Amino acid sequence: MVNFRKNIQKMQGYVPGEQPPSGAQVIKLNTNENPYPPSPEVMRLLLTFEADWLRRYPQPDAMLVREAAAEVYGVPVDCIMAANGSDEMLAILARAFLDSGSKVAYPAPTYSLYTNLAEMQDADVVEIPYNEDYDLPVQELLEVQANLTFVCSPNNPSGTLAANSDLEQLAAGLQGVLVIDEAYCDFAEQNALELVLRHENVIVLRTLSKGYSLAGLRLGLGIAAPELLAGLAKIKDSYNVDAFALRLGAAALRDQAWMRAQATEIKLGREELATALTNLGCKVWPSQANFLMITPPNSDAGSLYRHLREHGIIVRYWDEPRLVDKMRITVGSEDENQVLLTELKELLRS
Repeated sequence: MVNFRKNIQKMQGYVPGEQPPSGAQVIKLNTNENPYPPSPEVMRLLLTFEADWLRRYPQPDAMLVREAAAEVYGVPVDCIMAANGSDEMLAILARAFLDSGSKVAYPAPTYSLYTNLAEMQDADVVEIPYNEDYDLPVQELLEVQANLTFVCSPNNPSGTLAANSDLEQLAAGLQGVLVIDEAYCDFAEQNALELVLRHENVIVLRTLSKGYSLAGLRLGLGIAAPELLAGLAKIKDSYNVDAFALRLGAAALRDQAWMRAQATEIKLGREELATALTNLGCKVWPSQANFLMITPPNSDAGSLYRHLREHGIIVRYWDEPRLVDKMRITVGSEDENQVLLTELKELLRS
């Protein structure tokens, strides 16, 4: 018998969104992937990849992509750390700041990986419930004074944005580290990057999975004070960003015009989809992400999710408290959104 640590035996692993087999004839609106292709600069570079880039180890400090990110974000390069997706940044933070008896706090419902990472470290989880409008519970989080406080903004699954004034208050009042997970900020009206320059206990996370259409590449960034990142660098894998991600990620970051153009299309689609879903009788939360959280008119989200799946449309559904009557729908292309709405009209009528 294999003897895992007791906390590992007790925990449930993270359950990713469904990934249908390659070539499956489905409309996939469940994992917030970008419906548009990556930058043409990325595709051109991919076609000219050199064998030596694969034969040799990649840069251990990921300087290629860090320099590109520093140009885009307007911060010194030593304020940036690169990782194998922002999920790896989250895992590194958990390993660096949590052990048995440490506290992790976050408002909920939110990204469920935070719970798994805390459980891996045998840390104590304190979930502060969001209200119905998903306002950030600043005072309640401050009272916990956790070793790590996670705020996903825009939040997943609600799509709602935390006010910078609330995040500033949190950063100033916390003794531990505030992690602002901005995976969806490329679709939002504002971000919290400026807090990094004023608070040494703040780290902002970014990913190239959403806005840059590179979910398959796995590249994330942490932006924080150099002292904080120096500690995290001690425990990262030696070569955690591969040769493809280094070069393709740098090319994607430097093509800001392409990213912004695609993000604009998604934001337009988001507003059109939100209006159409509201007209169908759904409650739609105000989203600053590339997805919408809705409650259907009869609140039977589970049945609607299953019926949509039978018709070749996959959205995200959680059979758990506070989310059981809701679905999360990724904003797709114009054609995908129209197919979704047509099916929803028929299903809601019946």
